[in-house]
Amino acid sequence: MTRGFHSIQYRLFVLFLISMSAIVLTVSILYYNRTTVQFHQKISSLSKQNVSQTAGLFDLLLKGYDSLSKSVIGNNDLARILSNPKVDSPAVDYFNEQAITNILGAAFLSQEDIIGIHVLTDKGKVYNYSNYANVISPDYKSTSWYAQIAASAGSMVWLGVFDHSIIDQVDERPVFAFGRPIYDLNNHRPVGIALFETNPQAITAAMDNLKLGEHSEVYLMNREGDIISTTAYHWDPAWLRSLPRPQEGAPVVEEHDGQLVVSSQLPFADWTVLGVTPDRDLNVELTETKRFLIIVGAILVIVSTLLATVFSRTLSRPLKRLISEMKQVEIGNFRGSLNVTSYQEINILVASFNQMVNHIAELIERVKVSSVSEKNAELQALQSQVNPHFLYNTLDMIYWMLDEKGHDRLGEVVLSLSRLFRYSSHWEDGAAVTLREEIEQIQHYLTIIVTRLEGRLKVDIGVCEPWMNIALPKMTLQPIIENAVKHGLEPLLDRPGALRVYAEEGERQLRILVEDNGVGMDARTLERLNDLLERAKDDTVRDVNEESERREGGIGLVNLQRRLQHMFGEAYGLQLRSKANEGTTAIITIPLPPQKEGGAAHGSEYPHRG
Repeated sequence: MTRGFHSIQYRLFVLFLISMSAIVLTVSILYYNRTTVQFHQKISSLSKQNVSQTAGLFDLLLKGYDSLSKSVIGNNDLARILSNPKVDSPAVDYFNEQAITNILGAAFLSQEDIIGIHVLTDKGKVYNYSNYANVISPDYKSTSWYAQIAASAGSMVWLGVFDHSIIDQVDERPVFAFGRPIYDLNNHRPVGIALFETNPQAITAAMDNLKLGEHSEVYLMNREGDIISTTAYHWDPAWLRSLPRPQEGAPVVEEHDGQLVVSSQLPFADWTVLGVTPDRDLNVELTETKRFLIIVGAILVIVSTLLATVFSRTLSRPLKRLISEMKQVEIGNFRGSLNVTSYQEINILVASFNQMVNHIAELIERVKVSSVSEKNAELQALQSQVNPHFLYNTLDMIYWMLDEKGHDRLGEVVLSLSRLFRYSSHWEDGAAVTLREEIEQIQHYLTIIVTRLEGRLKVDIGVCEPWMNIALPKMTLQPIIENAVKHGLEPLLDRPGALRVYAEEGERQLRILVEDNGVGMDARTLERLNDLLERAKDDTVRDVNEESERREGGIGLVNLQRRLQHMFGEAYGLQLRSKANEGTTAIITIPLPPQKEGGAAHGSEYPHRG
């Protein structure tokens, strides 16, 4: 999990996904906020238009009713007949009644929404005109509506909407009632009242015009705050009184307790029309917009995830292939050629790597095909001088390219590989180096190994300073460590690997030990390897093992044994100790130099064996 988190692919994927998601989220929030502002402005404008239209409808409707009432009470014949109620002749009384009926009938037929017109004299005489027979309530004079009209000084009294007729006992239809007193124009005294009942549909239609949603409620109130008509079934009078009212005739549009309140004054009737709409009705469009943004945002995030995956894989896949090919080179396979098509920098890196590997393969091939029969010629062939400047320059170029890109770990591996090849390709006469140089060389080699094993190997190099200047054949430690890693530590699964390199002083001898805790080997295998090392001077064994070592792609332990014995004599060399599942120890025995001062070696003369 940690390895994946620190990979280039994962980092690029997360960076691209977060960037795209942040852009989508920011744009969605800005768009939603802008839409909300525009929606509220739209609702406010629409509410003002609705309340103005509603006020206009009420104005036209009430003015029409006012004109209707004036046409009745202003009729001279009606006023004259009602002013002289005492008639001795039945015929005259009949004609008077017919005249009043004609006057009421003309007014009744002038508008389709009139349910009934009733003229009530102060002498108790009642005149009616409607589509149905009227059964007048006998106690109408004791009602509040009669008192309101009688107390009026000639102005219209708007009584309001009722569930049924307020004067007819059998008419169950809802009505809108209004009335005004009738005066004797000659004496200027009241002679009765005119009561009008109309269909309230025009009133409710005007109120419905103020609704903004399914759950909107509209209230029509007089100046005392009494409900004249409403579309609500239940309401709280105290809550209703707390709602904002229009000031100085200007309509009001305000938010109040999560509801939109719209109110306006009707100057003609001194009424207030008030509409209340809950936010759930107003926010339907915003809810749909939010749902749309969520869906679109989710789709864009999915698309961003796909794009991030493709982009990160496009960049990381060539690097992974390059790392895989480098591991092949590490184990000695120089025959592969990496072919990728990616960004320019990666293409240059891959081309340089391919060129480097080809040169290394050519150099190795040259070493393999060069051989001599004599021992000195054989040693010279094994340690032929090579100066691959192009290889070093290429590795250095790769290192600096990785350093510029911030790939420190991979750059360290390439740098170690460069120093490793630089060390192994320079062979001077005799090919003798100090133990210090060998340890420096294997440290570069182990840098690559530790990186490849990704923390599964712990290395401890503990050689004391007095022995650092002791001479020994070049490439003495590297083949031993390579065999320890490949055959002992890499197959290790049940515990971390450990590799230790240290030196012990004996009687005129120095023993260099390479110890690992790997899988080890059984007794039979150990015996066979030690027997091969013991018989390394035999030419037949040498040829057979040499061919086997060439197939494995390494210098080989037998070849190392021959070089040690060639330099120091047959009494010295390499020996193995091992136990299955416990590890292996390789012991290199070399002579101590004849002179030591201050614990340090200053050159030596070794017996040469041919």
